[in-house]
Amino acid sequence: MENLRRILMQTIEKWGMLEISAPGRTEGNPFTDYTCTATFRGKNETVIVDGFYDGGGIYRARFMPSFEGEYIYEMAGSFGESVSGTFTVTAPAEDNHGPVRVVNQFHFAYEDTKPYYSVGTTCYAWAHQPEEVHRQTLEELDKGYFNKMRFCVFPKHYIHNFRDPETFPYEGTPVDNSDLCEENFSYQVGFEGNHWDFTRFQPEHFRRIERCIVELMDRGIEADIIVMHPYDRWGFSAMTSEQDDLYWNYVVARFAAYRNVWWSLANEYDLLFQKKLEDWERYARILCEKDPYRHLRSIHNCMAFYDHSRPWVTHCSLQRQDLYRHVEFTDEYRVRWGKPIVWDEISYEGNIDMGWGNISGQELTRRFWEAAMRGGYAGHGETFVDEENDILWWSHGGPLRGESPARIRFLHKILEETPGYGLRLGQGSFDETVGISDNPASFITGNGGYEIHYYGFGRPSFRDFIKPEGSWKVEIIDTWEMTVTDGGTYAGKFRVRLPGKEYMAVRLTRID
Repeated sequence: MENLRRILMQTIEKWGMLEISAPGRTEGNPFTDYTCTATFRGKNETVIVDGFYDGGGIYRARFMPSFEGEYIYEMAGSFGESVSGTFTVTAPAEDNHGPVRVVNQFHFAYEDTKPYYSVGTTCYAWAHQPEEVHRQTLEELDKGYFNKMRFCVFPKHYIHNFRDPETFPYEGTPVDNSDLCEENFSYQVGFEGNHWDFTRFQPEHFRRIERCIVELMDRGIEADIIVMHPYDRWGFSAMTSEQDDLYWNYVVARFAAYRNVWWSLANEYDLLFQKKLEDWERYARILCEKDPYRHLRSIHNCMAFYDHSRPWVTHCSLQRQDLYRHVEFTDEYRVRWGKPIVWDEISYEGNIDMGWGNISGQELTRRFWEAAMRGGYAGHGETFVDEENDILWWSHGGPLRGESPARIRFLHKILEETPGYGLRLGQGSFDETVGISDNPASFITGNGGYEIHYYGFGRPSFRDFIKPEGSWKVEIIDTWEMTVTDGGTYAGKFRVRLPGKEYMAVRLTRID
């Protein structure tokens, strides 16, 4: 079977993942005692990556080729005998567009230049759930609501998250959770009762993460991997610098070769009180040095924004800081940081007791549209009370119950019809948000030839427009009912009749 696997690995598509493996030493601690690196060399690139120990006496190294053609490889180090070979990289499959990159400063595109309009969701601990919940999550993702998912490598300790994960990242035993309940739950806990060896990983835990990455890739969804977070009863958030660095290097070695990976250094980094600024900068340096594929990188806040002007930050992953205004700052933050704005947390659709998880589907949809019209992107989450199973999408996945996912999918369809790579805030009246194509022509000609006038919670029965030049196609968009109605073609001054209801938009496209 090993020989067959090696034969099948002789051909791989561009931006696919090639894995090479070899048996090696097991005495001592294979995770720390031996070196393993691999070099992949083709006509257009030479890439050197760290290998990793995957348990069972096997060492592996992974590679994502960026060019077609013939390659050679060699894996060497103190782990054991060197291995070498050749392989051919073929053209990518039709649904393989490569990793996502920043394009035109504020937007995204795949490596092959196909535009990517981010409509993400959050399922923090879906990788750590029982098989039935995992299956339900995939069934929802198959409906095409989202093209990015945020989730954690480490398990999560939080309200609605009392059960232990299916696996743990380290060898050892966890603190007893048998009496943990809402009455005695605390966000800030000590780590007594845990017994871990932070120098010995449990490979099965990381294989679960890889399974999720691949399942998302197969559905055209980006895997926004949260490497650290503060919600912890096991001690993973309070490791030493040396233990942290070992973890970061292991994670990068295992995950970086998957084309759909994004790196989130942390969820709510500012609640990890044991970590200092120099720690975050050190983690970022590891990413920049050890990820040869330059996957997107950011760091997510609770209250205090990170300094997103730092050169290693590729885009701004934001949580709202104000109860009432957040996505409305999108255009301002574009100017402040000069990078794509992604609102990964703007409250979730649901009905739990806390304000971050009980807004309506209408309001979450409005926030998505407001962010998009201003040249940014927003993220979804769902937190409906589940008295029977305590399964909430925001953490576990499972079945979706909200009204916003279908509307978010509709917004994505509208964004796909946008000329260029995205929108920016255009000229408009005080009572509307106008999104225009974010391309050089729009800077020269004002709003250019493409406009979406979004009225949010306003309910106009008509709007008047003045277009002294050209003829314009008018379309009436009902963002809640998910319809686009032909409103005719006009020039000069004209009036567009509207139904006098919330969440409407008018799209104007110049046709001559």
